[in-house]
Amino acid sequence: MGVKESLKLFEEKRIRSVWDDSREKWYFAVVDVVEALTGNDYQGARNYWKVLKNRLMKEGNQTVTNCNRLKLRAADGKMRLTDVADTEQILRLIQSIPSPKAEPFKMWMAAVASVRLDQMQDPELSIKQAVTDYKRLGYSDNWINQRLKSIEVRKELTDEWRRGGVENQQYASLTDIITKEWSGRTTREYKRLKGLKKESLRDNMTNVELALNTLAEASATEISRQRNPQGYRQNAETAKSGGSVAKAARKQLESQLGHSVISSVKAKDYILSESDSKSVVPKKRKNKNV
Repeated sequence: MGVKESLKLFEEKRIRSVWDDSREKWYFAVVDVVEALTGNDYQGARNYWKVLKNRLMKEGNQTVTNCNRLKLRAADGKMRLTDVADTEQILRLIQSIPSPKAEPFKMWMAAVASVRLDQMQDPELSIKQAVTDYKRLGYSDNWINQRLKSIEVRKELTDEWRRGGVENQQYASLTDIITKEWSGRTTREYKRLKGLKKESLRDNMTNVELALNTLAEASATEISRQRNPQGYRQNAETAKSGGSVAKAARKQLESQLGHSVISSVKAKDYILSESDSKSVVPKKRKNKNV
């Protein structure tokens, strides 16, 4: 299942959710739904769901109990296998949980589904939501504009890879080639430098890093359109060529600055400057360039 992790709020309760593009439906963490409906804490909700699930299985209620299991981010930040259910399964589950919040929760789920369907019909709504989310996290307008552009460039690149016969599981490898070529580090090494684990590397790049990464991917796309590579090996050569364009730009900039632009700074080190909304300033720790 190609899913995208998300986090929704129902009356201040977090509901971990994932959107499945192929099936065009939401999946919700069952224990989060139980917690919201029963008012129990997380452990209490887990116990409640365990007992309820066993009872429903004995009753032969397979619609509810045949839940998918996906790795979702737990409170401790680790990815753990979690029971998830689609909208139909959650609605059936609600019928088994006596709660005054049942009807409000149904209305909330309908609203969540409606927003996603609207975004599918009008991609601009997804962009507006992304801008809102990034602003809430404290990113500057300048960084947000670059990030949105990088998303567009990335989409063009993956479309080009798909046209060239590259399989989805090979995208990460090609991305690694581009990253290694322009930055001198593999994606894993780059994330280690910034102290990242599951977080997005792009969401933790500085303005300059993001600009160079976008240049590398845009270059790889244009070179691919000209060369028309087929299969993984030829696309890997094209990816390296695209990365080399950004590498040259990085080297030239660093020669002017006298230091590396590859930084250990990550998103949580930034806050939105109240005096200049176009720039992001470090918070608490210094920018450790290497």
